[in-house]
Amino acid sequence: MPERAYMRSTLESYIDRLAGSEPEPGGGSAAALVGALGAALVTMVTNLTLGKEKYADVEGDMVKIQEESEVLRSRLENLVTLDALAYGKVATAMKLPRDDDSQKEARRRVLQAALQGAAEVPLEVAETALEVAKLSLPAAEKGNVNGVSDAGVAALLADAAAQSAALNVKINLAWIEDEEFSGEAWTRIEAVLSETARLRDIVMALTYSKI
Repeated sequence: MPERAYMRSTLESYIDRLAGSEPEPGGGSAAALVGALGAALVTMVTNLTLGKEKYADVEGDMVKIQEESEVLRSRLENLVTLDALAYGKVATAMKLPRDDDSQKEARRRVLQAALQGAAEVPLEVAETALEVAKLSLPAAEKGNVNGVSDAGVAALLADAAAQSAALNVKINLAWIEDEEFSGEAWTRIEAVLSETARLRDIVMALTYSKI
């Protein structure tokens, strides 16, 4: 499967595949897509603001926010497919032969490496979603007030993406033998979840105050 394969398919076909019985795409891929939607909404707010005389004093801020949100959107779009590819490596490793001790050990090593890869992808999704949440705040503060609800949705989607990705990290960590890796990964996730929730609440309060 080529990278970005799901982003090149139609939305309908992606959702149909998500609803199917195949294990991929799954929750991690969906988390990345939700995060990408959040980033796109941040960009939308900037586009609603740029070139408007009323917002001339924040033009530079909007340009910077847009540049950053588009980088994040591209990264998350890549992760929509990369999550599925990472799971594919786990599925392949699980099918390796284990007829004797040598094969069992070889399978264990390959599977453990694949599981770490499968945890690292949603971890990247979560951390990238946090960056989207960070951008949603200045978008809500400084952007065109007509787009403030979109900034609010961006914050909500970023938080949802982070929480969804966290579940996919956790389910892989349960099978990983490297306790140091697991501990560090979960510490990073907890920091992300705390901050995205904080930003979500701030942006939502600001959004409702402006509507």
